[in-house]
Order: sequence, then structure tokens, then C-alpha cells
Amino acid sequence: MSDITGITGMKIIRSIVAGERDLDVLASYRDVRCKASTETIKAALNGNDRPEHIFALTQSLELYDFYQAKVLECDRHLEATLAVLGSDTEYDHSKLPRPRTKTKQVSTPSFDVRAALFGVLGVDLTQIHGMGPSLSLKLVGECGTDLRAWLSAKHFTSLLCLAPGNKISGGKVLSSRTRRSSSRAAALLRLAAVTIGRSDIALGAFYRRLAARAGKAKAVTSTARKMAVLFYNTPRHGMTYQDPGASHYEERYRNRVLGNLKRRAKSFGYDLQELPAQTNMTIS
Repeated sequence: MSDITGITGMKIIRSIVAGERDLDVLASYRDVRCKASTETIKAALNGNDRPEHIFALTQSLELYDFYQAKVLECDRHLEATLAVLGSDTEYDHSKLPRPRTKTKQVSTPSFDVRAALFGVLGVDLTQIHGMGPSLSLKLVGECGTDLRAWLSAKHFTSLLCLAPGNKISGGKVLSSRTRRSSSRAAALLRLAAVTIGRSDIALGAFYRRLAARAGKAKAVTSTARKMAVLFYNTPRHGMTYQDPGASHYEERYRNRVLGNLKRRAKSFGYDLQELPAQTNMTIS
């Protein structure tokens, strides 16, 4: 098992701490969604049950339960705080869009974060690809609910040090590198950008194209900046995000490249024409 804190792993651990040593009984706790077979689990559990190891496992289980209780207590406090913030607004919860994905992300709070944030902001940030409930909650906690302090998305991305620098001396641009930042919001967006790069959406296609041309470091920064712009425009201007898809982005990029080539050929006195489709010729 890759995650012992799942249903199968926790049942086996609690049974071992309770005194169960029969491998058949322990393997019978396997959940139907577990990829490992019963025989694999029995082989992994076969060993010497030394008393000091059982004692250490018992201590670890007690600490795990204690921290889980504290995490649940924090979730309840967050839920109450968002309820207080949402009580000052009059957003209609019936207009909350359907969730973009039904898969529950790891380390997501135990309450309905989407509904709570919608009651505060009036928009669903999780409709933006790469922004799950946990990330949306963290970004709101870092940046606040009122983004009018920044006049535009350019000001917002500049604060996060995700916009290109503008180091000028004597009218000459010396460097356009992004500044270093200790902003936790920028770090969260960078982590989300890495995940976006493996997806089949427009932002994912943008990340892969830029990574192939300029490197992954610059691709992460540029994709994080695009996500920051989407995050700013959604609560600030009530923007509804709709992903056009990776194929649409690739088509737009192809048309832009072709347009640039045609203009450059025309400047040299040439006319760029598309080659006719080649017909399959059969040789007998």
C-alpha cells in the first residue's frame, strides 16, 4: 500500500495495536478499492512482532489520532470564520456552479469549502483549473477577500513578484528577471503551475510550449502569473472562467506563428503559400 493512512491501512494498524496477529484476519480488512491483493498484504505483514515495535506503533497511532482531532478542530474554526464573513453578504447559494471535479483532494478541509467561499466572494474559484478548494482557501487567506487594493492584475502580479522585472539604467533595460519573493501566495501558485503542466488544458499547453523553449523554471513563473491574473479577475470583476482546451490553444498558437511568417515573407517580397495535400501514389 502506498498510503497506510487509507481505509485498509488504518484498519490493519488499529487491529494490530488491539492485539490481532492472525495474517488472514488482518488481510481480510482489505478494502475493495485497494490495488494490492490479499496475498500481497499477507506477505507484507509476515514478520516478527517485537514488543518494542508494537509499543512504538501504539504511540504513533495515538499521536496520529491526536493531530487528526486538532486538524478537525481547526477545520471547524475555519468553517465558523467563513460563516461569519459570509453573513455580511447576500449571495444566492443556488447560483453556485456544479463542481468541476468530484474527486476529493488530499488535505482538503472536512467542510464544504466551495460553498463557504461562494458565500463570501460570490464566485467559485475552484472553476479555475489548478485551484482546488484547499488552494483557493489559502489564497483568499493570504490575499484577502477585497482585491480593490490593487488597481489591476498587473499591480497584483507585480506584488507577488511574478511579473517581469524592469531594471533600467540610462534608458537601457539591464534585466527583466522576476524579483525574488517570500510571498506564500506566489509559492502556492508556483506549485499549482507545476501540476497544471501535466494537464490537457490551455494552461497546460502553454506551460509545455514555454518549457520546451525557455526551460521549466520560466514556464512555472509564467504559468503562475497567468493563474494569478485569473484569481484576481474572478472575485474582482466577477469573471467566469471557461477553459478553451489545449487543442484550441495550439490552434491559436499555430495561426499566430503562420501570421508572423507570412508578414515576414511579405516584407522580403515573397508570398507564403500552403503546400497542396500530397496524394498517395501506388507503385506497381
